[in-house]
Amino acid sequence: MFNLQIFFLFYNLAHHSAFGDQLIVFFAQTFPYIVILLSIVFLLFHHEVLSYKRRFNNEAIWDSFRILKQKWKEIVLVFFSGIFAWVLAHYLKILIESPRPFVVFPYIHSLISETDFSFPSGHATFYMGLAFGIFLSHKKAGYWFIFFAFLIGIARIMAGIHFPVDILGGFILGALIAYLVRFVYDRIFKTN
Repeated sequence: MFNLQIFFLFYNLAHHSAFGDQLIVFFAQTFPYIVILLSIVFLLFHHEVLSYKRRFNNEAIWDSFRILKQKWKEIVLVFFSGIFAWVLAHYLKILIESPRPFVVFPYIHSLISETDFSFPSGHATFYMGLAFGIFLSHKKAGYWFIFFAFLIGIARIMAGIHFPVDILGGFILGALIAYLVRFVYDRIFKTN
């Protein structure tokens, strides 16, 4: 019951204006790609791989490769967390077979076309896995990426393609996978 109340609270914000609907679609579909780009840029610039203070000569280029070689593990961990969480969410969707809101309620007109099952949200899972992966190493930046994940999740509810429980389940799964990936990495590689 609470799940439906929250769904309709957000979904009822859609379909009032073309601009509002375009904004919802932007945050549900386009903004996620921007978040991926921002995370790549953050991880590279944070680690001074592409520092704007460097002069681009042969020595600086080799120095950048050296820094990248040292920091690649963290970059891989962050993206592996998101990707592994998304893959797991994909298989859970197939096992659980939870219908999307527009299937349960035929009068709901989604702003985005989706054909697979609903729970857990792959977007929420991936972006929270990515955000939490960043958070585990860089708290301040992690808060921003967690906020971005919330924006994406809320937009997908407003677009009529996910129930709140789908998003919440994805957030929990993504954060849990990111934590477990970091835990396993620390146990295996930090002790050696």
